[in-house]
Amino acid sequence: MTVPLWLPMRARRRASLVSATLMAGTALVAPQKVSANTMQRDNSHIIVIGKPTSQTDPLTYLADSESYAKNGLITWEGNVRVWQGDHAMRADRVTYDRSTGILSAKGHVAVVEPDGSTTYADYVEFSHGMHDGIGSGIYIRMQDNAKLAGNGMRRTNGMLNDLTHAVYTACKICEKNPDLPPFWQFQAFDATQDVQHKRLEFDHAWLKILGLPVFYFPFFSMTDPSVKRQSGFLMPGISPHDRYLGTYFTLPYFWAIDEQQDLTVRGLVSTKTGPELTAQYRNRMNFGSVDVTGGVAYDTNNESRYTNTFGDNVGSSSEYGVQGYVFGRANFALDRNWQLGANINVASSANYMRDYRVPGYGQEILNSNLFLEGYGIGSYMRLDGQAYQGLNQGTIRNSDLPWALPRLTYAFQGQPDMFGGRLSVQTTDFNLYRKNGINDQRGEAAIQWDRPFHNKLGQQFLLTARLDSMVYHATRAYQQPTYYTNAGGNHLVGQVQPTIALKMSWPFLRGFAKGHGSQLLEPIAQIIAAPNTGNSQNRNIPNEDSLAYEFTDTTLFSLNRYLGTDRLDGGLRANVGIHQNWSWNGHAIDMLVGESFQEHIDHNRLPYSGLDHHLSDPVGRLRVSPNQYVDVTARGRFNPWTHQFDYGEGLISTGVPMFRLTGGYVFAPVTPYYYYATNFRESGPNAPYLVKTSEVTGGFSTHWRNYHASGFFRRSLSRKQFVANGGTIGYSNDCFGLDIMYIKQYTRIGGEQRNETILFNFTFKTIGTFGING
Repeated sequence: MTVPLWLPMRARRRASLVSATLMAGTALVAPQKVSANTMQRDNSHIIVIGKPTSQTDPLTYLADSESYAKNGLITWEGNVRVWQGDHAMRADRVTYDRSTGILSAKGHVAVVEPDGSTTYADYVEFSHGMHDGIGSGIYIRMQDNAKLAGNGMRRTNGMLNDLTHAVYTACKICEKNPDLPPFWQFQAFDATQDVQHKRLEFDHAWLKILGLPVFYFPFFSMTDPSVKRQSGFLMPGISPHDRYLGTYFTLPYFWAIDEQQDLTVRGLVSTKTGPELTAQYRNRMNFGSVDVTGGVAYDTNNESRYTNTFGDNVGSSSEYGVQGYVFGRANFALDRNWQLGANINVASSANYMRDYRVPGYGQEILNSNLFLEGYGIGSYMRLDGQAYQGLNQGTIRNSDLPWALPRLTYAFQGQPDMFGGRLSVQTTDFNLYRKNGINDQRGEAAIQWDRPFHNKLGQQFLLTARLDSMVYHATRAYQQPTYYTNAGGNHLVGQVQPTIALKMSWPFLRGFAKGHGSQLLEPIAQIIAAPNTGNSQNRNIPNEDSLAYEFTDTTLFSLNRYLGTDRLDGGLRANVGIHQNWSWNGHAIDMLVGESFQEHIDHNRLPYSGLDHHLSDPVGRLRVSPNQYVDVTARGRFNPWTHQFDYGEGLISTGVPMFRLTGGYVFAPVTPYYYYATNFRESGPNAPYLVKTSEVTGGFSTHWRNYHASGFFRRSLSRKQFVANGGTIGYSNDCFGLDIMYIKQYTRIGGEQRNETILFNFTFKTIGTFGING
């Protein structure tokens, strides 16, 4: 036994005398002073300093008073504290029987365990140090506010604590009325705390909520709250009804392989189709990470033929039987500037993803890529390969989708030069392969020089000079998505377009609201000169990245209003606009209106581009946020010749922090998604393309104390049907959470529409989340 140096000399002598007695009675070994990771050898024991407490470690104590009896009983009283290794105990009264080696404590007993938890008791008896014993009135406080209590306890070898009539909870106890039951608790006939394996096991346990029994468990096992990762079965899942699975049950198993990698395996059995086995492997390394999820199932749902969006009869008879998927991503840092990564997403069929609720169902495509990415000072480079899989069978065919093998993107922006300008260079080069459609390769170089300056009047100028150059090699250009007539064989074509532009903005600024606000009035004018290239439509030039033309307030002053560079804006044009802004106390009103004047009118752009006349359709944007209760944003494009909007969208958010309403609307006279799906050169736009895009969305969210709720809907006014709707309602407190979610999607993939989904999620702190799907 060691003697604390802070004791008075007389107390030290008493402690030394008792120390000798204790050592003789319990055969304790006192280690010498050594480093934390060294070992000492005695004739019969090995003591590892810094490891869990051994029953042979010496005892150290402090007490207000002590007494000795002739029968060998030693009594310590008054704020008694006893230490053995990493164990520490406090009590009002402690007795030690030298003849039996039993240490007894009663009165406000508290034992601090090596894992940091604290055991409170009315009375305890220990033998072999603090490793074996019994106790009554047990209360164990663990991490995350978890609590385990029992009428009695038996401790074995310092590793197992067996409790009778046990109660476990992670909820707070009411301070005003501690006799009230916690929000939830496990009440068991007996329980075992396995300190070595960090497990809690309950026999004949009832889950009680607000004191009422809800569910009975003949046996229940869980991880100790102090453990964040441990191998074992996770919470099972059950669903009473599903359209494609029927009643199904899932049971996942988690394997903590080591500190950096783990594997989760989940089995699914259902009443309507075959079983499924999925697995997820994760590995977190110092230089990267790997995350792979895959599954295999025997799908017995055999769907019949159906009619797709274009009126074609399509079959899906091959999308059953043995099915599977693999979703994986990896990222590795080669050094401080370069990283290598991959994203692999492959599924055997969309119907399989629908039937077994595989994440990602509802998307049009699955995208996979392998990339090498680098960052430098003012530069960026990415070399990748891309592949796509279509999920909406009959609308998107895999044979029509491209493979990019490879694609190179590079961008560089230099420092200001001797003339005050800044040079930038960028390129996107690729090789695209299609089984059905045009195959092409592109080499590109785009060089741009920007020179900002201003004058004494406060006018801000930006002079831009740009040169775009592309060269293409293409085969089968008569197929989708270009549909060039009689364009068989090989084509080697190119385009070069120089562009020069001068943009001027003249901001006028003044204050208002006694200096707490500011007003900005900013006229903007721009002139752009470039050859009138006719947008490359009639020169057999492929089009891979410029399938959409966006003329809105966001692209009003852009040099090229296509999304890519296969099509370029040419000719002489001028753009004008007025920008105004009022800002005060974190609130703002911002607006922009403008138009474009064109010397050349090119009708090769997509219909409804807003640029069919020398004077374009006016475009505008308005954002109003006058206070914390209202936030409105709207933008659009108005055609003065037809007196209709060719494009418009708006968002509104209003309410108080406790309750918020949101709404939105988007309009376009066509559905541009379908334009290139058929040969538009021979038959013109197809029927799905000519359907208006007119959708309204709405939603709300609210929270009050421990309750929350939200809801949303999305409806197509032009098609007179909902696209999706749903909502959630829930309750949460310090130890429990309940969320009820409802979602209905009306999108059809493979001729079938997913039915409604109702999800119940029960979250118990320190235990996990239990879900029920419907």
